[in-house]
Amino acid sequence: MNNLEKVCAFLDEAKTYYLATVEGDQPRVRPFGTALLHDGKLYIQTGKIKSVSRQIAANPKVEICAFHGGKWLRLAGELVDDDRREVKEAMLEKMPGLKGMYSPDDGNMQMLAFAHGTATFCSFTEAPETFDF
Repeated sequence: MNNLEKVCAFLDEAKTYYLATVEGDQPRVRPFGTALLHDGKLYIQTGKIKSVSRQIAANPKVEICAFHGGKWLRLAGELVDDDRREVKEAMLEKMPGLKGMYSPDDGNMQMLAFAHGTATFCSFTEAPETFDF
């Protein structure tokens, strides 16, 4: 399992992670649950009508934190839009519960890929494991 596969698997196991963005000088944090590894890139998904989409457009630097099994993951990086239909379809196939809210052609479904980032796995009992991607 490569490093990005390990990150995506951890996000899947945690089921919920917290995405931090910035609005002006105010941090914003909210729960998310979408994660997809596709074409060697890590994706998250949101709706273009949401404030989180506007915040990422203004400042694409984000941070994710997830906790599972006594370990946590901190993932910092920059997101970029990927409007390809195939990526949207892959997310909907992986997470069919989204189909009630989104479709590839609705003009709202937004796929965001990490252009680059740093992942750090931490726990109270082991040394941190950090890698860039």
